[in-house]
Amino acid sequence: MKHLLFAVCIGLVFAGSVRGQQGENTFVFTGNPLVRAIYTADPSAHVWTVDGKERLYVYPSHDIDPPSGCDRMDKYHVYSTDDMVNWVDHGQILEASQVPWGVPITNASAGATFMWAPDCAYRDGKYYFYFPHPYGPTWNDTWRIGIAVSDEPAANFRVLPHTLAGLPDEGHIDPCVFVDDDGQAYFYYGGGSHCFGARLKDNMIELDGELQAMNGLTDFHEGAWVFKRDGVYYLTYADNRNGANQLRYATSSQPLGPWTYKGIYLNSTSSDTSHGSVVEYRGQWWAFYHTADLSGTGLLRSICVDSLFFNENGTIRTVVQTKDKGTPYQGTRRTAPGVLEAEDYNEGGQGIAYWDTTEGNASLEYRREDVDIARDRRSNTVYVTGTAPKEYLNYTIEVLEDGIYTIEFRIGAATGDTEVKFYLEYDQKKTSNPRRYTVPPAAASALATVTVPDIELTKGIHTLGFYPSGNLYFDKCTFVRQPTAIREVEPAPALSSVYPNPSEGIFYVKSADNVQWISVFGTDGRKVLEKETDDPQPAIDLSEQTPGIYLLTLHTGKQTYRCKLVKQSAACR
Repeated sequence: MKHLLFAVCIGLVFAGSVRGQQGENTFVFTGNPLVRAIYTADPSAHVWTVDGKERLYVYPSHDIDPPSGCDRMDKYHVYSTDDMVNWVDHGQILEASQVPWGVPITNASAGATFMWAPDCAYRDGKYYFYFPHPYGPTWNDTWRIGIAVSDEPAANFRVLPHTLAGLPDEGHIDPCVFVDDDGQAYFYYGGGSHCFGARLKDNMIELDGELQAMNGLTDFHEGAWVFKRDGVYYLTYADNRNGANQLRYATSSQPLGPWTYKGIYLNSTSSDTSHGSVVEYRGQWWAFYHTADLSGTGLLRSICVDSLFFNENGTIRTVVQTKDKGTPYQGTRRTAPGVLEAEDYNEGGQGIAYWDTTEGNASLEYRREDVDIARDRRSNTVYVTGTAPKEYLNYTIEVLEDGIYTIEFRIGAATGDTEVKFYLEYDQKKTSNPRRYTVPPAAASALATVTVPDIELTKGIHTLGFYPSGNLYFDKCTFVRQPTAIREVEPAPALSSVYPNPSEGIFYVKSADNVQWISVFGTDGRKVLEKETDDPQPAIDLSEQTPGIYLLTLHTGKQTYRCKLVKQSAACR
């Protein structure tokens, strides 16, 4: 991120003690973001055994509202769980004012504190908390790595009066400490496209030898994290993609490399930055990271967690990022087939159930939230209005039957907005017909009908997201399940063929573009196959299905193709 300067002092005397300042609070994880009471970022996750029981602890940084760049980060909290559902906020364990070697910042905005991404390690009954902090009046070139020590994982940390010993004058940020199976600890940190590592002495406060450059990393930016699986060392980090950092990783047979670059395991999020950790707990691997979903600004971030999976060859699958989309309005779940009123968007508030960027509310008596809701006196219609780009509304729906649906929107573009469009997301992905739909100008008392055809919905509970590009009057939408008769559309130009067709069970696709998603329905509307892929020539296996006619739909990301598949029996040769 920046070129940084570093100097070191050595000391063994504890300077101060900090207990959790706000006590312990419990909360239930209902979906990302994980923490919502305050803004948190840069999660460092570890599993410790306390009183004979394993528990997962997360040590994030803390973004202070209102933000001022990255200048206002302070007051570390600790969070823990024993089941990934019920969590404890152990309160504050450290703040900048309790660091004896830190000094006030003079070249940054008022209130600057610079307590950036931390990490924690355990050895011989003690917990060592590592944090980056400037020691001089010019923060960018005076970074040091501080240490606080405790006999407990989430309280009573005592700040050392000196910084981590053995580091060179050129300082960096984002400390990471990895303890290997043999008990040897290793220290990593970096920034500004440089990453370094070294052994730590048993006292955990001094390097054991010089830092080494971590060779073999592709596009390293910051946020190093190291873990081990099946004898292989993994180093994860944020890349230099401007304004949309991704998390990449490399592997090695040695804890200090050299490393072999493997790829991206977490795509960019709603935050400009990215910083993560990976940990195994209760037989499942987890990816921790942060987003700006709750605040809408990358300077106020919130930590998240999702499952992480490995392929058989040890590579990491791309993490599927999930998000809490809220709960049904007044506890009533809307259905498909059925009618969905626009004003009955989910409960959960800004950043969860909706995002609203415009001021005011035309009808506060209905929901008393930021979303603009109005009532047309002539038609007595309640509708959502005042929508704007980057806003959204989430709805929970229960699909009663698998099938292909038409969604009829009663909607209109507000006066002066003649090119307003919208698109839909289904369970956080573009719908199976990923188009934007143009809305004609219409008065609130005489709305138009915009039909969204050929949306594949599966039976069960799902979330539908509505994303407008401008100011709309949105009254309602009606889900209509299409008849089960097979309908064909013209092939997309990028698609050459599906062959053989008829087939006894295996069909092949030939496409100029990579196919992203395939689904197959029977004539009864039942979905018999669905899979994601990234292949221009994927295979479609219907060998387990009965002979008959099926409807294939596939999407290349650019276009949709739909046709009949005829499965014949062996006797038809």
